[in-house]
Amino acid sequence: MLNRHADPDTLLMRMPSLRAVKAFVAAAKYASFTRAAEALCVSQAAISRQIRELEEFLGAQLFERVGRTVQLTPAGAIFFEAAQLSFVNIAQAADRIRSAPTQKHVLTICCSPAFSALWFSDHLPEFRANNPDIELNLITTQNFVNREPGVDPDIVISKISNVGEGYKIYPLCHDVIYPVCSPAYLAAHPEIASLEGLRDCALLDLSPYGRAGVAEHVDWSVWLAFQNVDIDERPAASPPVFHANDYNLIINMALTHQGIALGWNQLVSGLLEKGLLVRPLQQQVTLRNSLHYLACRENSNCEEASRRVRDWVLSKFSRWCV
Repeated sequence: MLNRHADPDTLLMRMPSLRAVKAFVAAAKYASFTRAAEALCVSQAAISRQIRELEEFLGAQLFERVGRTVQLTPAGAIFFEAAQLSFVNIAQAADRIRSAPTQKHVLTICCSPAFSALWFSDHLPEFRANNPDIELNLITTQNFVNREPGVDPDIVISKISNVGEGYKIYPLCHDVIYPVCSPAYLAAHPEIASLEGLRDCALLDLSPYGRAGVAEHVDWSVWLAFQNVDIDERPAASPPVFHANDYNLIINMALTHQGIALGWNQLVSGLLEKGLLVRPLQQQVTLRNSLHYLACRENSNCEEASRRVRDWVLSKFSRWCV
């Protein structure tokens, strides 16, 4: 009796012959079976046979003859758009693999979406200009413990002090959290320069949902409680609090004058330096019991490149040394 080691793959079984799809894409691209045959170095009869096979598989006519050329039918146009894009992606991936220079170091970095968007995007141009031989592969996640299969980062930046075996841990900074808003919002709402006025304004709140990798969570109710202010004492006429678990969205809303957000210093300091955000008051909360860390994988194939990235990130955090 035949032992079955895997269930039938329904997706692959529904796929037409790639040879037939290649013939179809060439015929559609050149609007000619003859030119498609020349481009693929096969006979015109082979092209016709492959396209006929594909039409039978799909149960639809893909071409109409127009004089000496062929023209896609509506069904053919739909299939061509998807097939051509897939072939372009496959060809580009193959080119990257074939032509990848051996002297390039491909380094995988894992961090949160917020750190990627608000810190890396601001600092990467400098690093890339000074390290042209290092190719970075940045992967974002909120779950640093249970990573997807195949994700084996060289560097992890997170609040997790143990991301797995084989990593050396370097502390970066404590969480320093304070209110931020746009200069225009502050000008329109000068009352937020006081704690009570800030409590009663349009608050943009980071919710904890989907953030299991964060050891503690500070939202507006927690931050105000540190200042001995009760968020439940907001007047009924106050604007409703907006909640989202996407910190990038929260900061974008603050940048577009929609309210006031809590700013994590390592993420918003660049926006403050550029004048895009301001601090309406100077009170802040510093969480001394937790840290952000950089974890660097030891004994990797990219050890020298990892060291350079590690030293670069640590140098950027040196002013916030713990």
